[in-house]
Amino acid sequence: MEKKVLEVSQAFWKAMENADESGMRLYSDERCQFVHIGITCDLDKEVEFYTSGTFKPTQITFHNQKVNLFNNTAVVLTDCDYALLLDGKETTHHFMVTEVYHFKDDWKLIQFSFTALLY
Repeated sequence: MEKKVLEVSQAFWKAMENADESGMRLYSDERCQFVHIGITCDLDKEVEFYTSGTFKPTQITFHNQKVNLFNNTAVVLTDCDYALLLDGKETTHHFMVTEVYHFKDDWKLIQFSFTALLY
């Protein structure tokens, strides 16, 4: 099961990186919430940020992903460096991203939270 959760996580990241609205929606529950530095939003707003170019990833370097399973819930901790153009300005952060997935017929993202790391 861990392998399947990681496949869904990586597919969501790829969809996000490519501003692929259908892909982002495919792997997310419609009630999914996102937490960034300075904003919390729903799936519709998150998709809009990427498809409008407000968030435009330039490089994502994954250091590690770890899955913890709790029955029909999975928590993925993704350690990454995330570079993007944010409203046209280059920014890079080292993040631990907490991804929470719920299983009902398939794994769906229900929470995606960025935490900036200092080290």
